[in-house]
Amino acid sequence: MRPTPNLSLQTIGVVLLVLALLALAVFTLRAPLSLWIAERGLSRIAANADPLASLADGLHVGLCGAGSPFPDPARSGPCTVVIAGRNMFVVDTGGGSAVQLARMQLNPGQLTAVLLTHYHSDHIGGLGDLLLQRWVGANASQPLPVYGPQGLQQVLDGIEAAYRLDAGYRTAHHGQTVAPPAGFGTEPRPFDLGADERRVLIDSPTLQVVAFRVDHGPVSPAVGYRIRYKDRTVVISGDTRRSAAVQREARGVDLLVHEALSPQLVRMMEHSFARAQRPHMAQIMSDIRNYHASPVEAAQIAAAAGVGMLVFNHIVPPLPVPGLEAKFLEGTAAEFSGPMQVGRDGDWFSLPAGSRAIERGRRP
Repeated sequence: MRPTPNLSLQTIGVVLLVLALLALAVFTLRAPLSLWIAERGLSRIAANADPLASLADGLHVGLCGAGSPFPDPARSGPCTVVIAGRNMFVVDTGGGSAVQLARMQLNPGQLTAVLLTHYHSDHIGGLGDLLLQRWVGANASQPLPVYGPQGLQQVLDGIEAAYRLDAGYRTAHHGQTVAPPAGFGTEPRPFDLGADERRVLIDSPTLQVVAFRVDHGPVSPAVGYRIRYKDRTVVISGDTRRSAAVQREARGVDLLVHEALSPQLVRMMEHSFARAQRPHMAQIMSDIRNYHASPVEAAQIAAAAGVGMLVFNHIVPPLPVPGLEAKFLEGTAAEFSGPMQVGRDGDWFSLPAGSRAIERGRRP
């Protein structure tokens, strides 16, 4: 029998009343519900003191900063985290590096060392905060090793001086067990590349870290890094023009993380500043094109070196509008047929030992 119209209206009314009561209950209980959800989330975070333990044996590479000095909501200042077995390295420490590592559910207290490519402010701006987070995150009793080319001591002396008062406050507040004074700061490990333009910094049967000179003049020295763990290898170019050294070091590696600047898009910015009668900014946009590699040049290097995958970082300029990423990549597919990715903060690449696989994802 078909329901009468009055019965249908009654049913609808009851359903609406029930929904309204449920909505009222959720609204009334929103604070305790939110607190319950937050408490569960905090419990998971607090229990995850050793996030490295959950990773498969191999080499893991994450972008804790895929951007440049330009403001970009998707990309913080330059920062790449490399996990090789139980060793965690951070290459460059742009602004927000410590925050990005936390967002990626990585513990700065587990840092093995920091590797700096050069001393432009966007590559070192987050180092002070990272030092503090690593120190108190592990109640470290030893300073953090920091590797870098000539000029490292001057940079680290300045950063430690700027944060020394803060370090004193934390020890006074939390006590020497939580914040041991001897654990604050850095252990500088400067290196000279020598005549062959490369230097092996760490060398063991399972782990090798190599620094090599790149061309970012007038910034000199500037370096890239090659990190091998067991049978998997990543090269991080650092800031550079098209470089024969990057191509040499990247030969046959699994993953190449290469900086890239789009000349076409930056030229568009130059013209916009000129039209706005801001000649000094137009000049900067002109200048920066001559000491960075283009996406096409990075793709040519990847092809010549025979790498497994190319990831672009230090993205210039920002790409806030849908479709600009395709413009940024224009011409790269003709040069490199392998997988490519324009990096964003949180991108994650896992290279399991004993395999050729490259697993792509996001962290968390």
